Amino acid sequence: MKLKATHKSIDTSQADQVLITHYKDQDKNDMIEQLGSEIQSQFADRIKNQDLTGKAGESVNLYASNGQIVTVIGMGKADKITATALYEATHKATQAAAKSRVETLANFMAPNGCGDVDAEQATKLITLASAHGEYRYEDTKSFKKGNKHKLKAIEVAVNDDQATAFEQAKAMASGVSAARHLGNNPPNICTPAYIADYASKFAAKNDSCEINVLNHKQMKKMGMGALMAVGQGSANKPKMVVLKYNGGNKDDAPIALVGKGITFDTGGISLKPGPNMDEMKYDMCGAATVIGGFVAAVELGLPINLLTFVPAVENMPDGKAYRPGDVITSYSGKTIEVLNTDAEGRMILCDTLTYAQEFKPSVILDFATLTGACVVALGHQASAVMTKTDGLYDDLKQAGLQAHDRVWELPLWDEYQKQIDTTFADMQNIGGFPAGTITAGCFLSRFTDGQKWAHVDIAGTAWNSKKEGATGRPVAMLVQYLINESQK
Repeated sequence: MKLKATHKSIDTSQADQVLITHYKDQDKNDMIEQLGSEIQSQFADRIKNQDLTGKAGESVNLYASNGQIVTVIGMGKADKITATALYEATHKATQAAAKSRVETLANFMAPNGCGDVDAEQATKLITLASAHGEYRYEDTKSFKKGNKHKLKAIEVAVNDDQATAFEQAKAMASGVSAARHLGNNPPNICTPAYIADYASKFAAKNDSCEINVLNHKQMKKMGMGALMAVGQGSANKPKMVVLKYNGGNKDDAPIALVGKGITFDTGGISLKPGPNMDEMKYDMCGAATVIGGFVAAVELGLPINLLTFVPAVENMPDGKAYRPGDVITSYSGKTIEVLNTDAEGRMILCDTLTYAQEFKPSVILDFATLTGACVVALGHQASAVMTKTDGLYDDLKQAGLQAHDRVWELPLWDEYQKQIDTTFADMQNIGGFPAGTITAGCFLSRFTDGQKWAHVDIAGTAWNSKKEGATGRPVAMLVQYLINESQK
């Protein structure tokens, strides 16, 4: 499916289906008035019969004699339109179109913005929602003949001033698609070796990229004890993927991204309950996020240097698996008492964060489906951010608002640190029930002292239901952050 901008007016669009909006307090519809008398007549009849009032959630189809479908979508009162409303309306309409007979779709819903959403943000939201709505997982599923998605192209109506916003959103959509692909694939396919191969193939296609993949023997020799402990119970050996993008000046310090890549998490010896354990294939969505962000940055050709670190590991119970009570020496030299083998994400991240600092980055952002407690705290609306770096949360928050992929800050006060103190090691790998998301952040903070760093817990946002699967969040927020940094 091609995603492209169009500067055509609605009356010259050749798309099989076009999408427009109608507001509850709208006396006339300028888009309808640009179309032929047959469409205007049908529209008037629908208004007269109150089939269309402009109420949010309404949708009616009008039909031109040439076969084109004009879908009119109710949005409520014009001055009450939110980013969420515009995104969801676009997403729903695109999903419906993808399941229909049409092959080309043009979206004219908000080329000039609407409500509190300006034209630039509207362009990004519509572009992202269109790509998201068209997506369907097909890698390991068979469909009856004729049941494939037929959409070959989606056009987004933009004005000249929104051309850059569209290109940015298009790249974000590429990153989101990469993240959803990796997240949705089953764990017997998306193993550590698969992630390394996926990243290697991408790097090979782009001259501005380099890749280095550390195998388990190299990491063991280096002393990555925490990472290796998590993976030692699995037949699928760990990989450390390091992607490098050289878009900035040679001497510019890189931005470093770290993504938790647990390709399947049984919990290890601290075995998870059976129900919904299948969803633990999504425990590598942090890795999927940073790879998706990397893909988008390369597509945009951002003038930055970027390093992406993916510790790809499988956590399995086995005779060789690490166990509660073990004391592990991390790559930093700090020791960790293991109280729960299901607190494995922070174990692989701590070694990766230590390793990433050897490359002297300007800032490190790590992304991880780290704690169920994050879902309890924030639900599925926002990713959690924890940082001690002044201004960094504000930058991430702003990027999240721009891309409508929002984040919220949780504290990293020193008072929480005592929850991970222990008699038998420098720290323990869990802090107990209270403030579970925060104490996980405290654990990681002990490996980033003096480094500009933020931890983003995406446990509530990276995947939704079994039906939708991986969402690709928060790739859009990450890419917007990288865009903003490149413009400083």
